[in-house]
Amino acid sequence: MTLDEYFEGHQESRKLFNAVQKAVNAFGDVELRVTKSQVAFRRKKAFARVWIPEKYLHRKAAPLVLTLGFRQRDDSPRWKEIVEPAAGRFTHHLELYSTKDIDAEVRKWLRAAWIDAGG
Repeated sequence: MTLDEYFEGHQESRKLFNAVQKAVNAFGDVELRVTKSQVAFRRKKAFARVWIPEKYLHRKAAPLVLTLGFRQRDDSPRWKEIVEPAAGRFTHHLELYSTKDIDAEVRKWLRAAWIDAGG
């Protein structure tokens, strides 16, 4: 699947994706993997994923969700949900509504996840 196919009919989601991608590309080399359900940013392993909740909820929702994995829980109130799918691995979900949501704090989280995925 291509990026254009994944984001077909979801222009606002694509705009937000482009902003996330720009932030991530500033760190260095990144590989993209596009599937029916998400777009993953990878180094040696996936470190960030974006997905369109409306595709699954079949109702209006945030245009895009950014999912990051960390070795510890981040207690920012900005996270929509945090789960611990495995001991010591925390998955954080952040709803994105505007390119302004991809601020210095989000870029810091992206960079931390990018660094962790390179080793």
